[in-house]
Amino acid sequence: MSGKYAVVGAEAECEPGSGNTVLRNLLGIRDPEEIEEAESAALVGALDQLILALPTDHRFTASDIKMLHRAWLGGIYAWAGEYRSVDLAKPGIHFAHAAHIESEMARFEKGPLAKYTPCVFQDRSEQTEALAVTHAELVLIHPFREGNGRCARILGVLMAAQAGLPILDFATMAGDGQERYFRAIAAAWSKADYGPLREIFEGIVNRTLEAQR
Repeated sequence: MSGKYAVVGAEAECEPGSGNTVLRNLLGIRDPEEIEEAESAALVGALDQLILALPTDHRFTASDIKMLHRAWLGGIYAWAGEYRSVDLAKPGIHFAHAAHIESEMARFEKGPLAKYTPCVFQDRSEQTEALAVTHAELVLIHPFREGNGRCARILGVLMAAQAGLPILDFATMAGDGQERYFRAIAAAWSKADYGPLREIFEGIVNRTLEAQR
């Protein structure tokens, strides 16, 4: 799978003829760029739908996270919205074992999701704390086979809407900012230090608000 993860037993999940670069999908897409375009287009549509559908006082649950993932990728992958059955890892970060995802998501629901949603905080530092902690915890559990980072961003956009913020611009997490983002996630994993990611979200919120002026 394109070297993004070290994967155990994932070969059978790749689209035949893709050279193990594209996960098996409902569209029969074999080209990595084409599947990326399909996922990106679906993400835009899902966000529009979810922002209108979910009330601003909604407290998110583990089932909601599944729903967000399915709303985005349900037309592309048969397993959208279902917890992964394979183990994944990145250099320097070990995500939750597949067998522990159910319990980890229950912990996530009772902890960060209960504490930080609905995200109705008026203080900017409380808003960015809520966004950083929930984002880091969801990414570190990595409950799905694909799309965990973007699913965490969907949650962030919906939480920001609860706080009265515009749709967040996550551009600083990509490109030249990707390495800083990975370091921030690693700090949350190794030291439970959310400070670096909170700084990133402060920049994201400020950038988003500047663009609205």
